[in-house]
Amino acid sequence: MSTVGRILKEARSQTRLTALDYANLLLDDVMELHGDRQFSDDGAIVGGIGRLAGQPITFVGIQKGKNLQENLKCNFGQPHPEGYRKALRLMKQAEKFGRPILTLINTPGAYPGVGAEERGQGEAIARNLMEMSDLKVPIIAVIIGEGGSGGALALAVADRVWMLENTVYSILSPEGFASILWKDGSRASEAADLMKITAGELLNMKVVDKVIAERGYFSSEIVEDLKQHLMTTFDELAQLDTETLLQERYQRFRKY
Repeated sequence: MSTVGRILKEARSQTRLTALDYANLLLDDVMELHGDRQFSDDGAIVGGIGRLAGQPITFVGIQKGKNLQENLKCNFGQPHPEGYRKALRLMKQAEKFGRPILTLINTPGAYPGVGAEERGQGEAIARNLMEMSDLKVPIIAVIIGEGGSGGALALAVADRVWMLENTVYSILSPEGFASILWKDGSRASEAADLMKITAGELLNMKVVDKVIAERGYFSSEIVEDLKQHLMTTFDELAQLDTETLLQERYQRFRKY
């Protein structure tokens, strides 16, 4: 198996920490919030409020399960439009109260079902991209597993985008890429090598800003490293005035 294939397999492993795992390990006094106030509560998107070293922050994450029952509850980490609208509701609430935002991303992509399309999946993702670009509070996005397509980008318009070492971030799955390019999904491993989807490759291309070293699927050192980086970076971003914060965020994505 190639290095990229190994990383892809590790990124998709069910033994990885979930978004809620990270929220509870990084933050104190976590309170989860639910619902988009329009349709329903999407189990694939989790979010709420917690304290990072005493500072209130809003967290939003894409949740995957560790077994079949959990994955059915969270739709295998594939959000519906009501999930993205819940995320936006929480982020707008964070802006209202001046709380920085942490997003934790692990998804193969947004759910492509008929019902999701009927309820405006594309519009929900596009609105998140637009609104996040103009939120007047610091945002840090962390890829904690798989970062697939617009479903991941909908939570990744941030001032800083980080990846854990053995994660991937891509425009679509390698299986989808292979199916489009060669009409053969079995060539996914070959496609993954071409796509430049690993943390190291994306750091070199300056698509992401930092790679957090991993020591297995769970380690207290990973959590502590991530916590220290978050505290330091949120403090740095808090020193920027709103106009500078938004302009730097805009320029970060315009350079692509």
